[in-house]
Amino acid sequence: MILYTYFARRFLLAFLAVFGVFLGIFILIDMVEQIRKFDSDAVGFLEIVKLTLLNVPQGLYRILPLIMILSTLTLFLTLARTSELVVTRASGRSAVRSLVSPIIVAMLLGVFSVAVFNPIVAATSKQYEILANRHLDASSSVLSISREGLWLRQGGPEGQTVIRALRANLDGTELFDVTFMGFSPDGALRYRVEAAAAKLAVGMWQVQNAKEWRIEGSDNPERDAVRHEAMTIPSDLTLDQIRDSFGTPASIPFWELPGFIAQLERAGFSARSHKVWLQMELALPLMLAAMVLVGAGFTMRHTRFGKTGTMVMAALMLGFAVYFLRNFAQILGDSGQIPVWLAAWSVPVAAVLLSLGILLNLEDG
Repeated sequence: MILYTYFARRFLLAFLAVFGVFLGIFILIDMVEQIRKFDSDAVGFLEIVKLTLLNVPQGLYRILPLIMILSTLTLFLTLARTSELVVTRASGRSAVRSLVSPIIVAMLLGVFSVAVFNPIVAATSKQYEILANRHLDASSSVLSISREGLWLRQGGPEGQTVIRALRANLDGTELFDVTFMGFSPDGALRYRVEAAAAKLAVGMWQVQNAKEWRIEGSDNPERDAVRHEAMTIPSDLTLDQIRDSFGTPASIPFWELPGFIAQLERAGFSARSHKVWLQMELALPLMLAAMVLVGAGFTMRHTRFGKTGTMVMAALMLGFAVYFLRNFAQILGDSGQIPVWLAAWSVPVAAVLLSLGILLNLEDG
């Protein structure tokens, strides 16, 4: 038990050291990028630092598997150099048993990352987008999903229009059971339109089976209401704006993802990419454990056997291959080429089996 605790503590310290190095590198690189992106006359240095600190967590979270394999290489190269692994084997402990505590630590770090670090990353990335859009004078998200359906916002010279629909097609360009509420620039309600359906065209919404209430200039809007079999409402929205408003699944905290997926499906949108992301987050602890096994399989040998550099390069190449295969599987899952569970779990499971085979062949074979 003491030996397991010792290896676990050494591995945790190695992970924190590698994580700290990458944190420093990311801060420096991102700060340069923020200075290049924003006008220094309009955005001060303290604001640049704030933007950098908000943007860095999502980059670190994205490369956690790579940080894990580098931590594994750091640990086992150190243990091999000090002959601690030789002493461990001489005491009757096999290589696989020596990996138990690092694997447990990796999986606990994975659970912590999903449960705690993921919501922090989602919050900081969302706040970064808000501040960045404010400094760039860019428009914020035009679409929001709630239990009442979906909400859209569009602007124009005559004021803002708020749109609510109970359902929509997959890309949000066709709305059903829809309500339009037009507001003047000073915020006064000008008109209200309720319709069975509305379809987005170039520069307008094509509305069908609608009832229109003109609030502005009428003392009895219900009396003056007009029914239209077809009408048009001006719009500056485009398909790209609506699609971009969904944001990435990574911008939604892990604990809110199931509810958000249910809301998307209830509104008629496809939640496939969010389902893939949810399953990949659940598979993250296994992915980190696989990276530990990949790194250990090549670096648990004693340094006197030579070819240490070659084995380290082989471990890094295999680790990077697993990392990119995971991203490729996510793309296939998002596009519907493979099932959701296969996109999320196939690469971690395959990496665990492959690295175990390599480890048993090189160490206990």
